[in-house]
Amino acid sequence: MLHESHHVMQGFAFDNVNRRLFIVQAQNGTSGDDLCINQVSFAGELLGSMHLNHAGHGVSFGVEPVGTASYIWMECDADGTTTDARGTALARFKFVNGGTPSVKKFLTGSKTITCATDPVYERIAVRRSEGGQMWYSVYPLAKAAAGDFSDPLAHFPQPALSTSSVVFQGYTILGSSLYTLDGSGHADSADIDSYVTRIDMKTGEVQERAITRAGESLVYREPEGMAVYRTADGETRLFLGFGSRSSLDNVNRYANIFYKNVLVG
Repeated sequence: MLHESHHVMQGFAFDNVNRRLFIVQAQNGTSGDDLCINQVSFAGELLGSMHLNHAGHGVSFGVEPVGTASYIWMECDADGTTTDARGTALARFKFVNGGTPSVKKFLTGSKTITCATDPVYERIAVRRSEGGQMWYSVYPLAKAAAGDFSDPLAHFPQPALSTSSVVFQGYTILGSSLYTLDGSGHADSADIDSYVTRIDMKTGEVQERAITRAGESLVYREPEGMAVYRTADGETRLFLGFGSRSSLDNVNRYANIFYKNVLVG
């Protein structure tokens, strides 16, 4: 259970140096673009939270370790002209339990912008609408933190994930691979349509796509977010997030994460 009990998780990310897990969700009783960042222990205990108002949807975000501090990278300045508002810039701020973010903004004037961080190779991927199509750009995290987005390591349009429409639910990067998660929420495990896709960032092409039934016993399971984590023992894990309920008629929402530790790319 997260701080805002009536809203599902949207995305999550790890501080791989300080061994922290952060999960984003909408705030209770607000317009929907006001977000809550939760710090959660690896055992599932809520350790702290802070709010960023008029941020966006929270489908994906990143974390940058700076010494013993964790800096959050996420969308901000949501376009309030729609009921499903999305961010128009990236915010970077230090996570402080109960604090008010002191935000530095980048790539202002963007449309439908989100990000994800690669904790192993210290990069940040930015996904945003360019010319009516979603594009990915990848940068060294240190350069991005200094405000330098002039020379992307990769820049490519999002390829078609399927011949039919998909519900995009998150992404993350590791090395030369970009992973995406899509699918909708279902009350019946027989209706699961959640897929993990691997895209080669050198070519921008889909390399693999497979259904995932992780958490198939959850009540009203809905895919929500991805992240990469490398353990202290050196095992690299690709995490998948899923929202759930205790029962179909219960307003409380739960966060669940699962991982795969055999990766390609």
